[in-house]
Amino acid sequence: MDAAEKSILVYGDSISAAYGMAQDRGWVALLGERLKRERPDYSVVNDSVSGETSSGGLARIDAALARHKPGLVILELGGNDGLRGLPVDEMKKNLGAIIERSQKAGARVLLVGMSMPPNYGPHYTQAFASAFDELAKRYRTPLVPSLLEGFGENYALFQPDRIHPAEEAQPLMVERVWKTLRPMLR
Repeated sequence: MDAAEKSILVYGDSISAAYGMAQDRGWVALLGERLKRERPDYSVVNDSVSGETSSGGLARIDAALARHKPGLVILELGGNDGLRGLPVDEMKKNLGAIIERSQKAGARVLLVGMSMPPNYGPHYTQAFASAFDELAKRYRTPLVPSLLEGFGENYALFQPDRIHPAEEAQPLMVERVWKTLRPMLR
């Protein structure tokens, strides 16, 4: 395997861009540290942008794939679509196109889901959550159902905005991703 096959691109929004904290404290940096310890043949690059929506991610994906040439893409987008109440079908179409382009470029994809707070109503929150399951099945890609699972209701683990996880939550997110990522590391 060449170096490109061992390169992991994290492609996400503010949750992956370490919003509100030092970059080296975010879950992606912690994942990089874990890889150095447990799988030093792998490297990780973070191309996450605060405020990114699935349409913004779709607009940037070709350049990101060409620049980083990853063997694996961890796709963590959609949360901002949900917070803005954008149509779930549009988000699914955009994320599907990002997955297709990543796969066409030779990268395997790990899809990371997100959940919406209940104040968006049961119809929207259920459609939003199931979108990630549907995409994972359609594209036969592993899925982390929700990056915030296990602590999303614990506001002590969030920054004052109650949207962005605090430093204390970053290791929990690494664990959520690692469980599904580890078997993907060849």
